[in-house]
Amino acid sequence: MNCQMHLYRGQDPKLVTRRWFFRQCGVGLGAIALGELLRQAGFAAPSSSPSQLGGEEGGGPLAVKQPHYKARARRVVFLFMAGAPSHLELFDYKPQLAKYDGTLPPKHLIEGYRAAFINPNSKLLGPKFKFARHGQCGAELSELLPHLATVVDDIAIVKSMVTDAFNHAPAQIFMNTGTQQFGRPSFGAWVTYGLGSETRDLPAFVVFSSGSKGPSGGNSNWGSGFLPTVYEGVLFRSSGDPVLYLSNPRGIDASIQRESLDTIQHLNQGHLDVVGDPEIATRINSFEMAYRMQTSAPELMDLSREPKHILQMYGAEPGKPSFANNCLLARRLLERGVRFVQLFHEAWDQHGNLKKDLAKNCKNTDQACAALVRDLKQRGMLEDTIVLWGGEFGRTPMVQGGGDDGRDHHPNAFTMWMAGGGIKPGLTLGQTDEFGFNVVEDRVHVHDLHATLLHLLGFDHTRLTYRFQGRDFRLTDVHGRIVHKLLA
Repeated sequence: MNCQMHLYRGQDPKLVTRRWFFRQCGVGLGAIALGELLRQAGFAAPSSSPSQLGGEEGGGPLAVKQPHYKARARRVVFLFMAGAPSHLELFDYKPQLAKYDGTLPPKHLIEGYRAAFINPNSKLLGPKFKFARHGQCGAELSELLPHLATVVDDIAIVKSMVTDAFNHAPAQIFMNTGTQQFGRPSFGAWVTYGLGSETRDLPAFVVFSSGSKGPSGGNSNWGSGFLPTVYEGVLFRSSGDPVLYLSNPRGIDASIQRESLDTIQHLNQGHLDVVGDPEIATRINSFEMAYRMQTSAPELMDLSREPKHILQMYGAEPGKPSFANNCLLARRLLERGVRFVQLFHEAWDQHGNLKKDLAKNCKNTDQACAALVRDLKQRGMLEDTIVLWGGEFGRTPMVQGGGDDGRDHHPNAFTMWMAGGGIKPGLTLGQTDEFGFNVVEDRVHVHDLHATLLHLLGFDHTRLTYRFQGRDFRLTDVHGRIVHKLLA
């Protein structure tokens, strides 16, 4: 420090303030900032014209942006079945597994294999439900999915998914953020960062949760990580006010609230102009969004306005929270310009009571999932909306415990389905071995899934990046390839 005392103009270095640093080094910092802006030339750029649906005024953080190239899709709804549905009971029928039910697996199959809880040398467990082929595509589905069977020609089934994690929280975080580490931006946050929002009256990224509990990974599944928090998912309730305390308390009318918000915004804007902290912009956006939602939210949440045949198609009941209601609300949100909607439904973690609990989960979700695909299609929205269904991993061909009614976690093979937005309909992609243990054809890693979905949204996944702590981060880390067989 002594050899650089001249830099501090005789002041004690311990007393030099942050404000002094920015004032004296402004030119240097400006050059750094300019270089960073120029470096980001390959990022998603603001649209040259404002969206017809509104978007963020004044080029704010949620202003509509153009992707790298022409997109096939412009919005996403992710139906996340937290807890990991059994692919062996729903999508991937294995006659050999049924034939060798109750016997030990071949030694070569489990060599070096690590399970979450069971001894890998546990006995094989045959599928618990019947399968049949459906639609013109002839896709094979379980008897637990009668409604999905009616739209099977509109979806693509991927039987060859693999992941890196075999416990719930890390695997859910990995599926939603591309890493097992907490603190990274979610898929929905990356999409809203890259595309902005087409609505000023609702959040760009909305989340619902139903079932017996929330996802094991918690709100990190829809967080913004190191991106500004304006891009994170907003958790909605499925009845009443979507966000707690949205309504004004007694004694506060619209004029008082508007005057208060104007004063707060003036103070926040002044602070933002001084320090440039993006979190202040997020705070301003949140206050104004909440104010506008007091008008838009009641109409959005009122499912009684939907025609009776639509309610029956989803199995939705106005005023009664359910996964079916959430699916219908998802469609209403997408219609109003929301960019990304994610529905979590727990729990699909059948270590025991597999037959009973899996049937219950399917009964609660199958009708609404199929209705969402059908409803989007009949409204002309499916062609530019990606619908994605799946969990964090699969289930073992071996039985859990000493009974015959449970399966352990399994990262080596599982199934997801998707529809719309440039996805090839009626496709069944990939194969697993005769026991549903390992992928043997058209392996699709989670990073490949993310790369493909970003491609459909108009992004080169290697260029949709954000600089943080001295390096560029992206959803696919340093991996990912586009699965061209999935594209229409």
